[in-house]
Amino acid sequence: MAKQSIFGRISTLVKANINALLDSAEDPQKMLDQLVRDYTNNIADAETAIAETIGNLRLLERDHDEDVKAAAEWGNKAIAASRKADELRAAGNTTDADKFDNLAKIALQRQISEENEAKAIAPSIAAQTEVVEKLKDGLNGMKQKLEQLRSKRSELLARAKTAEAQNKVHDAVKSIDVLDPTSELGRFEDKVRRQEALAAGKAEIAASSIDAQFNQLEDIGELTEVEARLAALKTGGSAGAIEQ
Repeated sequence: MAKQSIFGRISTLVKANINALLDSAEDPQKMLDQLVRDYTNNIADAETAIAETIGNLRLLERDHDEDVKAAAEWGNKAIAASRKADELRAAGNTTDADKFDNLAKIALQRQISEENEAKAIAPSIAAQTEVVEKLKDGLNGMKQKLEQLRSKRSELLARAKTAEAQNKVHDAVKSIDVLDPTSELGRFEDKVRRQEALAAGKAEIAASSIDAQFNQLEDIGELTEVEARLAALKTGGSAGAIEQ
């Protein structure tokens, strides 16, 4: 039952559709980690089961070889006893000849018994050999799946890291977007524009003050000319323009 259980688990794991499992998983990375652990543990169990099965198979093969060897040895003993009986009978010693013929019969019975045992073991050897081959194939399949899982896990982790890096870049770019009024650069630009407007205002005020001063100068010039003409009138001159 234990071997059947192992064989069943191996078949299930080898036939597993990893991509389908990942597609249905809420957290593919956790699913991969769990699958890697499951495959690793089941591979260890399968290796132990295969080792035990191979050990049992080798014991059966050894018993079979010993039965075949024993059958051959009893066959040789039967031949030897039969020949000895023939020699004794030819020499007229019937009593001893019959004794060796009986020994030959016993040897033949032992030979038949050993041959029957060898035949009885043969189906078990064939069955165990088939099981071992299936287990080995299943084990190799699980090892390939495990490599596939590890490769998928590495790929998934690399993609996750890439996505994380891309998100960080996008977030960084967004945080310094000059068109975003809530960003630091937006507020700084606002401040610069206010400073520029203030400077322009001061410059305009300064320009207005200079114009006023020049206007005042012109007014003073006009008053001076009026005074000069008044003085001329008083001295008997005309009110026209003063000759230079």
